[in-house]
Amino acid sequence: MLGGSVYIAFIRFGISLAGVILLFSLLSVSRFGRKKTIVCYGTFSAVLITAACAWYVMDWESCVRMVAFTMYICFALFAIFLSRESVYLTVYKLALVFYLMSVFVIGGLEVSVLFFDSNVWADIISRILLIFSIAFLLHKYVRESMKGFGDYVEKEADHFSVVAMIICILLGIGYILNPGLSKEITLHRIYQILTNFFLTGVLQLLVFRFYLHVGKEKEYERENQLIQMNYRLLERQLEILQESVDSGRRLRHDIRHHNAVMAEYVRRGETKELLQYLQEYDREVDQGIPETICGNSAVNNILSAYTRKARKEQIRVTLDVELGKDSGIPSIDLVAILANAYENAIYACMEVKKQLGEPECFIELILKRRKNKLIISCSNTCRKEATLKDGKPKSEFTGGVGVSSIIRTAKKYDGEYDFKNDNGVFIFRLLMNVGYEKEGNTQLKAEGK
Repeated sequence: MLGGSVYIAFIRFGISLAGVILLFSLLSVSRFGRKKTIVCYGTFSAVLITAACAWYVMDWESCVRMVAFTMYICFALFAIFLSRESVYLTVYKLALVFYLMSVFVIGGLEVSVLFFDSNVWADIISRILLIFSIAFLLHKYVRESMKGFGDYVEKEADHFSVVAMIICILLGIGYILNPGLSKEITLHRIYQILTNFFLTGVLQLLVFRFYLHVGKEKEYERENQLIQMNYRLLERQLEILQESVDSGRRLRHDIRHHNAVMAEYVRRGETKELLQYLQEYDREVDQGIPETICGNSAVNNILSAYTRKARKEQIRVTLDVELGKDSGIPSIDLVAILANAYENAIYACMEVKKQLGEPECFIELILKRRKNKLIISCSNTCRKEATLKDGKPKSEFTGGVGVSSIIRTAKKYDGEYDFKNDNGVFIFRLLMNVGYEKEGNTQLKAEGK
């Protein structure tokens, strides 16, 4: 570190701390609003810079050796408190900011020593220029990618690998900042500095690109699952349409016979027999009418389709549905949740029948709306050894489709969900916030045996 009065040290401390705050703010999200965040950073900076200047006056030698690390450690602890993100992700971003801080601190010093005969103002101006250059590059090329990257790191990262990466970065930069190294300007020293910056920078870039790629692959996988889910929904809708077409054909074919029979009764004057025949015909028509599960047509259709599919597989189905025309959320979102839950339940029951030969499998589905809350619960037979990973069923347990779509939709409405295997009974529960109730509910309890 170059020498100078306490006023020069104050300017350097202020510029360096402001640069660190600026770079970290571009990468992280504060838990407070903008005004409160500015007040917090301002108060923290004033206290930290005052303490650093006092240290500079009292013990210049130890301050030169340790002030950069000490100030950054204090900032790191404060940033972890201020950040809205997880501690793990915040530490990762702090390691990146620490690397960038070393770039403008060492860069400013070396520019001053190499080209301006150790002029302190050259160091200060160089730092300012480097800070704004780095901030510009972060804002233009990194900031947007970092938003999604943060989610990818939290969900997909191997914690050991990232911790090892952070340690390597800190060791590399610590080697550069070590005041015990020779300050003589030689080609060897310049080579050491450039090599360390290059290696730590490449390490950051490789980790960033790797986890960004992993995260995008997961996104593509979830999109593929959504496409498969939509395909299955379309299949169910086509089944409903085909049944309606077949029913219409049968009705048109049979009505001619019914007309002929009724005409014959009229010709013979057998009115009593005609009335009896009409009563039998009414009963037959009533039996052919599809069951009404709830007042919401989209939900009614999808539940009817999957209920017929389950019963074809000889699965006992119990429905407890209380839902009017207005569910409080778009039908496409609600249908996606129900279809995925029902599809996975059918799949689990079929697996039990196939592997264990269990003759009796069941599915119990509950759907109710209570003012601004939507309650969904689905219980079904499953294999006892089926386990969960991170609180979610594994893909081989559900057929690989649907769970991520359910979770995504639940988060969209600030929903709370859980999955569990209760000794061979899989239970899925979901509570979502929806709009206020506009009309009364219709209630139906239908049990298929």
